[in-house]
Amino acid sequence: MPDSSSTTPTTPVARTSRPMSEALLNEKWDRCLSSMLIRSGLGLSFGIVFSVLLFKRRAWPAYVGLGFGAGRAWEECDSSFKHAAAPSKDGLRVLRP
Repeated sequence: MPDSSSTTPTTPVARTSRPMSEALLNEKWDRCLSSMLIRSGLGLSFGIVFSVLLFKRRAWPAYVGLGFGAGRAWEECDSSFKHAAAPSKDGLRVLRP
């Protein structure tokens, strides 16, 4: 009869890291959301300053600034995701007809 104390049970090793593509995607989303928050806040603050100084405390300059900041962040985020889908041409020679 085999001795049960001499055999060691094998336990599966848990995977501690995420796949590289998922980590890159999470990093891009984090960068996009933080950029959206920062740029929208800056646009809103510039809109409030211009509203107080130039437009007799109207609300529309603040909304316009918020929209410009959010739009700028949206385009930056969109371009970062689109450039990731396109094949990279680093180091490749492009032949023109």
